[in-house]
Amino acid sequence: MPARILIIEDNATNLELMAYLLGGFGHTVLSAGDGLEGLEKARQQKPDVIICDVQLPKMDGYEVVRSLRKDPECCQIPTVAVTALAMVGDRERALQAGFDGYLAKPIDPKTFVTQIEAFLSPSAAGSMPRPASVTPQSSRGACAGKRILAVDNVQANLDLVRGIFEPFGYNVDTASTAAEALRKARLGPPDLILSDVCMAEMSGYDFIRHVKATPNLEGIPFVFLTSTMLNEGDRSRGIALGAVRFLTRPIDPQDLFAQVESCLGMG
Repeated sequence: MPARILIIEDNATNLELMAYLLGGFGHTVLSAGDGLEGLEKARQQKPDVIICDVQLPKMDGYEVVRSLRKDPECCQIPTVAVTALAMVGDRERALQAGFDGYLAKPIDPKTFVTQIEAFLSPSAAGSMPRPASVTPQSSRGACAGKRILAVDNVQANLDLVRGIFEPFGYNVDTASTAAEALRKARLGPPDLILSDVCMAEMSGYDFIRHVKATPNLEGIPFVFLTSTMLNEGDRSRGIALGAVRFLTRPIDPQDLFAQVESCLGMG
């Protein structure tokens, strides 16, 4: 049966990625955005595993796990530390504080679920569906092996794209600037480009102009995904420049998956 997993994480994108991966493999995900809320939910819900960021508002992860270890009803819950500020000695400090495991960010979408399931009891982890809550078309082989070029100046957004598509056979190449993405596309055309709009040096609008002006790139489906350009004028501009979709965040991972697969099926 699926496990109940509590994620204590103040970064919404990181939380979304972990919740998507765990939910896709049949687990029920609970969440909290700060240490105090996380501690309260742990005491109320008694999850099977807790994933806890170390750097948290109101109460950091070390305080959370120390409080859990003092609580007779929660002291046996496996608790895994995650942190983006990995330094020498952090793993030892986390284990000494009471954590049962330690993962550094960015998480690896291909191994994350397996790493977390290692902390479940055999009865909880033994018969997990692979995956249960999402049944994307590419998992049946339709789009597996396709290459997506994801362009965004926020690493967490790139990690989320990798986490959504790589478990189902896609190859995701990433770039943090439009200039870098243009170089990569010219060296080896991807099957689809997924790009932010607002980026340093060259905007997504400038990027798509270059793509559409390059003979071997002009036919590649180009999808905008933005959290800042949200009005109808922005969307119309992107479509007029040649984008096949203009999507806005926040977006449900399954919706993004479906939109991308639809675009790949246009050819």
